[in-house]
Parts: sequence; structure tokens; C-alpha cells
Amino acid sequence: MAVNNKIRQFFFPSLTLKFLIRVSLVALFAYLFFGYLCIPFTIQGTSMDPTYHHGGVNFCWRPSYFFSEPKRFDVVTVRFAGIKVMLLKRVVAQEGEQVEFRDGKLFVDGKEIEEPYVRYPCTWNLPPRRVEKDCVYVVGDNRNMPIENHHFGQASKNRIVGVPLW
Repeated sequence: MAVNNKIRQFFFPSLTLKFLIRVSLVALFAYLFFGYLCIPFTIQGTSMDPTYHHGGVNFCWRPSYFFSEPKRFDVVTVRFAGIKVMLLKRVVAQEGEQVEFRDGKLFVDGKEIEEPYVRYPCTWNLPPRRVEKDCVYVVGDNRNMPIENHHFGQASKNRIVGVPLW
């Protein structure tokens, strides 16, 4: 009987060890999941109002572009500087297209684009420019702020991290 207990203890460690193994596995999974696949971030600034509000918390879902490319009107997270700073922007033009703003209206290849998500009027004027290869043109939804205060323009596709979950 004593030998049987020793064998059981050898093959089935104590409850404390099982608990520590489970906690370690959960911590490892959480670190990998929230560090590389579903990155939490806080929205800072009003460039995406009214779609996303300053101070909101969201998650960047990275696998969304593992096997596809960003499309026009997708809201994407763009790596701005290093790994930690990400901007939330909307894709408005694809590579090879010509983009411009005339009196606050967006034109792509000379055609005005209807943007129902833009609720605040603007007076932006930006001369035509062609989107380079392997890039997209991104801009925020809040066009009420002066064009000089807005971070937007061409973004390399490899700087696009993913999409917000909601």
C-alpha cells in the first residue's frame, strides 16, 4: 500500500503544483493573446469622433489582415512610432489611386466619395496626390479640426497592425 501511494504521488503531483501549472499556463496564454493577437489600447484624441471617442478602450485584432489587405472604408490601427503608439484611422484610398480634398469633400480618382461616417463639416483643401505602391491613404473621421492638427496621409501596409474589435 505504501508503494502504491509513492507511485501515485510521483505521477500525480500535489494539488498545489497542479494549481501553479494551471496558473502559469493561463498567464502565458493571456500574455501571448493580449500581447500579440488582441492588443488592448486606449483612444487618445478626437480625430475619429464621432465613430470612436477620446478615452474609450478597445482591442486591436491583428489576425484580420494576415491573409487579406485593408479595403476602402476599413478602420485600421496604424503603428505610428515604434510598437506602442498606434493611430486609429480610416482607409480612404488604395495604392495607385489619386486622392484629394476640395472644400472638405473627398475625391478619389476625380470622383467624389460619399462618407456617411463624417458628421462634422470641414473646409479642407489638399491638392491631388497619388498613393504609392504598398501604401494606403488614411484619415480620421473628425474633419472639423484644422488640417494642420490632423495626422493622416499615406501609410505603408506593413505599418497597419489590425482593426479595432468594435
